[in-house]
Amino acid sequence: MTTNSKTPTTTGEGGETHQHAGDGFETMTTQVGTPISDDQNALKISPRGAHLMEDQIFREKLFHFDHERIPERVVHARGYGAHGTFELHEDLSDLTSAKVLTEVGEKTEVFVRFSTVAGNKGSPDLARDVRGFATKFYTKEGNWDLVGNNIPVFFIQDAMKFPDLIHAAKQEPDRAFPQAQTAHDNFWDFISLMPESINMALWIMSDRTIPRSLRFMEGFGVHTFRLVNAAGKSTFVKFHWKPRQGMQSVLWDEAVKINGADPDFHRRDLWDAIKAGDYPQWDLGLQIFDDDFAESFEFDVLDATKLIPEEQVPVRKVGTLTLDRMPDNFFMDTEQVAFQTGNIVPGIDHSNDPLLQGRNFSYLDTQLKRLGSPNFNHIPVNAPKCPFAHLQQDGHMAMHNPRGRVNYEPNSHGEGPREDHARGFRSYPAEDAGPKGRVRSETFADHYSQARQFYLSQTEVEQAHIVDAFTFELSKVERLAIRQRMVGHLRLVDEGLAEAVAEGLGFEEMPQAAEPARPVIETEPSAALSILKTTPESFAGRKLGVLLTDGIDAAAFEALKTAAEGAGAMVEIVAQKVGGVRTADGQKIEADQKLDGAPSVLYDAVAILASEEGAKALAGMHGARTFLADAHAHMKFIALSDAAKAHVWPAAVADAPDAGVMVLDGGDAAERFVAACGKLRVWDRAA
Repeated sequence: MTTNSKTPTTTGEGGETHQHAGDGFETMTTQVGTPISDDQNALKISPRGAHLMEDQIFREKLFHFDHERIPERVVHARGYGAHGTFELHEDLSDLTSAKVLTEVGEKTEVFVRFSTVAGNKGSPDLARDVRGFATKFYTKEGNWDLVGNNIPVFFIQDAMKFPDLIHAAKQEPDRAFPQAQTAHDNFWDFISLMPESINMALWIMSDRTIPRSLRFMEGFGVHTFRLVNAAGKSTFVKFHWKPRQGMQSVLWDEAVKINGADPDFHRRDLWDAIKAGDYPQWDLGLQIFDDDFAESFEFDVLDATKLIPEEQVPVRKVGTLTLDRMPDNFFMDTEQVAFQTGNIVPGIDHSNDPLLQGRNFSYLDTQLKRLGSPNFNHIPVNAPKCPFAHLQQDGHMAMHNPRGRVNYEPNSHGEGPREDHARGFRSYPAEDAGPKGRVRSETFADHYSQARQFYLSQTEVEQAHIVDAFTFELSKVERLAIRQRMVGHLRLVDEGLAEAVAEGLGFEEMPQAAEPARPVIETEPSAALSILKTTPESFAGRKLGVLLTDGIDAAAFEALKTAAEGAGAMVEIVAQKVGGVRTADGQKIEADQKLDGAPSVLYDAVAILASEEGAKALAGMHGARTFLADAHAHMKFIALSDAAKAHVWPAAVADAPDAGVMVLDGGDAAERFVAACGKLRVWDRAA
């Protein structure tokens, strides 16, 4: 009712575009007909205050949204999980009373679920999308759910807009496509009308949303939380997960091809790594800051569309997460796990971040609808592993009820649990005052400065990928006005970025720049925002694909395999037939994959070891030529036998071999090749 490009508009305090009733547009109402005055903001005590439970408009909107899909999750439907442990390395009792953060050496069981956001359960793993990174800690004081993403900021500032965001990102309702893609009119129409989303738009058009592996991505709690110590003193905190093997992403062309070759690529990668004993690890990092910093910081720490640069508040690593066990049954654990931001333990508390407040309100509804019962915490993966006692009972699928005659409190029977004033959870007594209203704090109104900081923090290679991503996505948008609005926003991020995207879209003239609610301020670039500036040079945990033919030198193959496995990499053998090959001396080498089922996009580096006769045969095979050509185009390190260089290379690649192409001619050639693979890409080849 409220979306039409011809609708008269006004601009809100935050720069967002509001469309109003009148001139042929109906008044928006609740489901029972109550006219709605503000569909942008939930009801709060003050502009930066807590949400109010009485907000019937917000409640109805989120209630309906939470119950729109059964039994699949509305968002984060495509997920994969693993069990593990969290071990604390540093006592934080000066900051918090939470035992999980104060008992050094204690190993807390965890379950982690990774996911895409927009796609349905059957969508491919390598969709360009935010990745969920949700961790359930089974602590001694109850379950703590850190429900975050692999990106530290979000699209919106107030949970009132979450249904609109997801509706816009999902497949368009009249045609039910595109699936697991944002390259369509509805998504970019919404983004172009919501300037608060521009920072996140830069992140999702970066390589962060096409990760090489779930093991090679960061995680973030996104919101500002509180740590509260035993004396009741509060400190603000932001949570980070830092992968020990660094970050890595694929190229867009690789993502498209991987989705065709193996839509379960991320699932298979995590399964294979854990089953092989190559356990993924992340360090838990904390950004800790006080009220003085919060008041002096250029942006509002309660604004989920903003981050705090690590150069201003360093990340303090305090513990390690290790994933070491896959579920025995996918449905029992990964599909039935229920995360809630409201699951916190004594010593950890929420802030007034309006998006976090809305999530706290919404998740319980979601679990009830999806799992069908208020007893979803009876499911083993959701149940606490510490002692628990309460008076709640009955309901659909109750697995256990309290014993005895008492199901109420207070009672004089001497039965049942009682509250514990000493050990029990206490909310931090933050003071809120002000007139209640549907408002947005003016401190949330800068929508472009951090987007500009993010873009300028990237390497030239990463900036080029962002330009390409915006150009591709917007090229799928049919309405010219939407494309123009988006480029108008990009002009406030970086003029060069906007011009490059406009050129890619074929604009004959630049659209007018958007009008910011607040002037863009210059901030220092942050190296931590770049993947390529922060990833260590290591081939550990990666996969080498080796294409073999009959008649090869067995010693050459063994040298390569030994060097790769010695560097912590996995080796997968590819051959024309899955039965494998025989070496020149008659040894049999079993193949893991058949050539036409194992394109080079599935590997981080490739090698082709071929005999003279085998190389000539490969040169005539389309699958072999594309195996090599794609690896070259995707800037991967390539190893070749002499015969493969002589015959397969000229048949597949027009360019002369560069420094990233090495011939395995004996000696220490295999070790040198594997050492070079630690750089992961030959970025100079892109030029």
